Amino acid sequence: MQNNKHIHHYNGYSVSPSAHRLPNGWVAANLLLTRHGARSAEPVSYKFDALDYFDSETQAVGHAVTWARGWIDSRG
Repeated sequence: MQNNKHIHHYNGYSVSPSAHRLPNGWVAANLLLTRHGARSAEPVSYKFDALDYFDSETQAVGHAVTWARGWIDSRG
């Protein structure tokens, strides 16, 4: 299970949370953040794998979105 249908934008970033079910049954929360800056023609991406582990895809994706907002907000 790799779900990338939850892409949205937040404070100048494209937020792409995803979930990945592991063989042990846990679901990892993953995240890709992309910023299209005015200073660079190339977008800058930040990838975070296995932010934490959950029982369901919904929990994992929700956590990734919340984590993304905190990360973005802490950078101004």
